[in-house]
Amino acid sequence: MSDTSALEEQIAHLTRTVEDLSDTVAKQATEIALLTRRVQLLMEREAHREADAGSGIYMGDEKPPHY
Repeated sequence: MSDTSALEEQIAHLTRTVEDLSDTVAKQATEIALLTRRVQLLMEREAHREADAGSGIYMGDEKPPHY
C-alpha cells in the first residue's frame, strides 16, 4: 500500500468519524432543547402550585392558619 493510499484511507476514516460525531452532537442538541423546555414547564407548574397553596384551600387534615 502506498503512502498516498494509506493517507487517503485515513482521511476517509477521519471524515466519517467527524460526520458521525457531528450527527451525534446535533441529536444531543435537539434532546437538550426538548429536556430544557420540559424542565421549564415543570418549574412553572410547580411555581403555580406553590402560589395556589397560599390561596386558602386546604385539603385532607390540614388546619387553616387561624387555628
